[in-house]
Amino acid sequence: MLHSIKQIFVKEHSNFLRAEISISISFSVCLCLLHLIFVSRRYSLDFFAVEPSIPRISDLRFLCRLFEMQWYIVALLLTVLTSSQGILTTLSQSNGRYDYDYATVPFLAEVFKLLVSSLFLWKESQKSPSPKMTTDWRTVRLYPIPSIIYLIHNNVQFATLTYVDTSTYQIMGNLKIVTTGILFRLFLRRKLSNLQWMAIILLAVGTTTSQVKGCGEASCESLLSAPIQGYMLGILSACLSALAGIYTEFLMKKNNDSLYWQNVQLYTFGAIFNMARLVADDFRGGFEKGPWWQRLLNGYSITTWMVVINLGSTGLLVSWLMKYADNIVKVYSTSMAMLLTTILSVYLFNFKPTLQLFLGIIVCMMSLHMYFAPPQMLVDLPPVVKSEDLECLVEVSSDRRTDS
Repeated sequence: MLHSIKQIFVKEHSNFLRAEISISISFSVCLCLLHLIFVSRRYSLDFFAVEPSIPRISDLRFLCRLFEMQWYIVALLLTVLTSSQGILTTLSQSNGRYDYDYATVPFLAEVFKLLVSSLFLWKESQKSPSPKMTTDWRTVRLYPIPSIIYLIHNNVQFATLTYVDTSTYQIMGNLKIVTTGILFRLFLRRKLSNLQWMAIILLAVGTTTSQVKGCGEASCESLLSAPIQGYMLGILSACLSALAGIYTEFLMKKNNDSLYWQNVQLYTFGAIFNMARLVADDFRGGFEKGPWWQRLLNGYSITTWMVVINLGSTGLLVSWLMKYADNIVKVYSTSMAMLLTTILSVYLFNFKPTLQLFLGIIVCMMSLHMYFAPPQMLVDLPPVVKSEDLECLVEVSSDRRTDS
């Protein structure tokens, strides 16, 4: 009896410590995110305000290095936050189930993103010159489209799961890596080199390899036994996910509007669509649990609030990358986050690593290096002959001809 009580106590204490560690990490990352956004706006707006003349070359190099540093930091933060999302969501469960309505989490995350973006937009508007904000209806009406695409994508996801099992669905989800590259080329007219195409395919192969279980298991046999409808819906789901990201990048780079003004428009419509989903769930359930606003915060704990803040902070980072980087960076960040989540699960949830996991990590690291490294580091190019050396060779050859 005492031994059982001791085991229960140790188990609950370890779960509390794991939740505390994850919450501390996510909270620190969120603070870094807010500080990074503030510093980036301060440098980008006030750097040239000190001296109205043309900036020196050293100043331009400093700005390039500062932007490159922000790019790497934001991508790293997105990887950490995305990997923390699944862990925090698992830790928010009680006895294998949720004590809260999980459909309220995306709605509160959209409200959180809207409030943060509105705060930074107000702070930005206090400075001079005021931020650019396009209020033309022909531009504003484009911002609900990503929410509509994601709404259709969620329904396609549920339809896909009726034909395939969870393992097959996760593996088919890696198709969005390749579809993102294809739509990135077709719609945004961004040219990728042959090495970058190979890197994208390697990334899809690496993430798929890390998710495939050992051969001989039942899940491995059912991988190719799903009906054709499941595979078609899986491909459609991957295309819709990539299309939503590509269209969001198109909106963010369509004009020079303030990032926070664009976020306010995106997250306003996002909150409206998520609220409409809650209302639809109430009508579908016959209001058995009452209206959604009465049970909005029922069952919420500290871990649940960290799930909301973590999800909202992830969205803010994605919008920054869409504005100043591209979809491929986001794809790499989320893919690396998936591998990081698997590695952390070894410690947090006693997950047993497999050979496929290690092989997948190696392939993904090779893909990461292949895509972002300069070509000179990947291919042995012949040495470039300078123009001065070429002129010297011409003079020497002409002198030899004269002597002869």
